[in-house]
Amino acid sequence: MRRHRKTKILATLGPASNNPQMMRALFEAGADIFRINMSHTDHAMLAQMVKGLRALSSSVQRPIGILADLQGPKIRLGTLPGGSRVLKEGEKIRLVLGDSSEKEDEIAIPHPEIFQAIKQKHALLIDDGKIRLRLLRKADNFAEAVVEVGGEIKNRKGVNMPDTLLPMSAMTPKDRSDLDAALHAGVDWIALSFVQRPEDVAELKKIVAGRAGVLAKIEKPKALTSLDRILELADALMVARGDLGVEMPLEAVPGLQKQIIRAARKAGKPVVVATQMLESMIQAPVPTRAEVSDVANAVYEGADAVMLSAESASGSHPIEAVQMMDRIASAVESENSYRAVMDAQRTPPEATTPDAIMAAVHEVTQTLHARAIICWTKTGTTALRAARERAEAPIIALTPSLETARRLSLVWGLHCLVAEEIDNLDQMVDRAVDFAQAEGFAAVGERVVVTGGVPLGVTGTTNMLRVAMVGTR
Repeated sequence: MRRHRKTKILATLGPASNNPQMMRALFEAGADIFRINMSHTDHAMLAQMVKGLRALSSSVQRPIGILADLQGPKIRLGTLPGGSRVLKEGEKIRLVLGDSSEKEDEIAIPHPEIFQAIKQKHALLIDDGKIRLRLLRKADNFAEAVVEVGGEIKNRKGVNMPDTLLPMSAMTPKDRSDLDAALHAGVDWIALSFVQRPEDVAELKKIVAGRAGVLAKIEKPKALTSLDRILELADALMVARGDLGVEMPLEAVPGLQKQIIRAARKAGKPVVVATQMLESMIQAPVPTRAEVSDVANAVYEGADAVMLSAESASGSHPIEAVQMMDRIASAVESENSYRAVMDAQRTPPEATTPDAIMAAVHEVTQTLHARAIICWTKTGTTALRAARERAEAPIIALTPSLETARRLSLVWGLHCLVAEEIDNLDQMVDRAVDFAQAEGFAAVGERVVVTGGVPLGVTGTTNMLRVAMVGTR
C-alpha cells in the first residue's frame, strides 16, 4: 500500500482503537505509525498492542512503526480538606511538604524537589495553568505564595513550574519499568516526557543502547534553552504543545513550534507536531476550521509527522479523525505554494560527502524530472539525509533491516521497504529500478535516481549517485 502524501500520521491507540480490527481500519485510513501512551497502558496491554500491530504489519506487508510514550514525572497537589477549595486573587497561601494538610490556609505538595529548587518570584501553576501562584519566600519544607489568578483547586491536580529547573530525572521508577517492558516488546521509538536538560536524553540513550530510537518531547521552557544540545543527542523531537502551552504564554507557542521544526529539519532529525490538533473530533465527526488550519500549518512547516492523541485513542470518531488528517495533508502537499515553501526553507548542505551527495541528488532529480529517489540504507542515515532535502520526488528507502524500516516510518516522504543485502553496484541499481517499477513509482522509460554507499555494507559512506532508466535492461 503506497501513500501519496509525504507527511506521516501518528495515531494513538487506546480504548477506542486497541483491537486488531480498529488497528487495521486506522492504518487503511492513513495512519503510518502508532503511539502507545504508557500513562494509561499496563504491560499486558502493551504486549497485546505490539503483537496486534506486528501482525497487521505482516498482513499488509508494510513496516509499521510503534512509539511507546513514557509518562514522565507528574507533580501533583496532595489532598485538601473536603477535597477542594477556592483560592482568591491576592490571597496569601502556605505551601507545605506532605501528602495532606487539614489547615485552611495550607496546600500540601508531596514533592521535596519543589522546595529544594523553587525561588522567590517563581510561578507555580495548578490544573493546567488555570490557577497561578507567585512565590514570596520559602524554607526547606514550606513556602509562602500569593494568588495571582484564583479559582477552585481539587485533590491531586497537576502542578507546573515554568521558571524552575527541578532537580529530578525525566524518568521515574514507573518509567524505568515501562521502558523495560517496551524494549522487551520490541517497540521502535521511545518518547521521553518533560525533558529539561540534555542529560535527561543522554540517560535514556544509555539505557536504550540503540534498541529503539529516542524521541525527546519539548514541553518545558527549560528544554528550549538547551535545544541544540538536546537535538544533538535525540533521534527525533516532538513539539508537545499541551504542557508547553501551559508553561509558556499561549501566543508564544506557534513561533516556538516553527523554531523547533526548523531546528530539527536543519539537523536532519524527524520532528512531530502534537496535542489538540483535531481536538473537537473527540466528540464531533468533523473538525473546526481553526483545527484544519492548525494541521495545515504544521504540514506547510515541513513537520515529519502530525499526531492524534485522544482523537484516535478514546474519541467517538477515530477513523474519521485519521481520514481527515490524511485529507488535510494531501491537500496542502498538492498546492503549488507548498513546494515553494519547501524549496525556500532548504538549508545549505553540511560540508560532508554524504550531505553533498544528497544535495546533488535533489538537484539531479529536479533537473531530470526523475520519478523517484531510491536510497539504499542500513542504519537509516542515508534515508534521513534524503528526507532532509524535502524533495518533490517520492523517496524509496531500501534496507535489509526490518527494524530500520519500522523506525523510518516516522520520517517525512519515506516509502520504506525491506530488501535483501546486495553484492555489487550493478545489483544495487538493478534492484532499485525493479522496486521503483513494482511499487508503482516509475514506468518503463522513466528515470529514477539511485544513491547509497560504496563499499557496500559499510555504514556512513553515502558517496554514490546513479541515474537509471526503468525497463531498459
